[in-house]
Amino acid sequence: MDPIRVLIVEDDKKVAEIQSLFTDKVQGYSVIGIAHSIANAEEMLNIVKPDLVLLDIYFPEGNGIDLLWKIRSRFRGIDVILITAAKEVKVLQEAIRGGVFDYILKPIEFDRFQSTLNKYFEFRSKITDMKTLDQRDVDGLLHSAKSEPAGELSMPKGIDSITLDKIINVMDEVSKNGVSAEKVGELVGVSRTTARRYLEYLVSSGIVKADLSYGTVGRPERIYLQL
Repeated sequence: MDPIRVLIVEDDKKVAEIQSLFTDKVQGYSVIGIAHSIANAEEMLNIVKPDLVLLDIYFPEGNGIDLLWKIRSRFRGIDVILITAAKEVKVLQEAIRGGVFDYILKPIEFDRFQSTLNKYFEFRSKITDMKTLDQRDVDGLLHSAKSEPAGELSMPKGIDSITLDKIINVMDEVSKNGVSAEKVGELVGVSRTTARRYLEYLVSSGIVKADLSYGTVGRPERIYLQL
C-alpha cells in the first residue's frame, strides 16, 4: 500500500511541527502539507487531496468542526483525526457524528498518537484488500478501528497534564540556546528535580531535545531546547 498522505491543520506552528515530526516517525505515512488556518486548509484540500487530515478545533477565525462537516460534504474520501484541547462532551459528540476516526487530546503523547496511526493504517490496509464483507469482517473492521476512550491522556506515573502544559509553554518561549531544568523549575514554580523529570519525559516523547553546555568552571550542565 502506498504511504498514507497526511494534511496537518493546526494554527500553532510549533504544535504543527511536533505533529509532523511524530507522523514521520510512524511507518506508512507521509506529511504532504501543513495548513495554519481554515481558509488555507480548504485551499490545500483541493490541491493536495490527502487521505487523512489531522485537525485542530480552535482557530482564531473559525471552528474545526465546521471544517470537518465541509470535508464530509465535499471530500468524502478523506478521513479525519481530531487533535485538540477541547474537552467539552458536546464537542466530542459532534466529532463522532462527523465520523472522525479518533479524538486525541493535547498535549499529545507520542505512544497514544502512534497507536492511533497504526490502527488507522491497519484499518485502511484491511478494507482496501476486501471485495465483499460478511458480519465477521464488519465487526473486525469496526472494532479494530475503535481506539482508546477519549478523555485525559494516560500519563506515566509522576507526570501531571497541567504541569506538563506549563512546562511546554515555558519551552515555547526559551531562547535557541536552551534552558536548564533549574531555570524551568523557577519559571513554573516547581523544584529542579520535578522540572527535570518532566523535561526528560518531553525528550523521550520527541518534543524537546537535550544537550550539554560546557561552562568555564565545573561539570557540563544539561540543557533543554525546543525542537
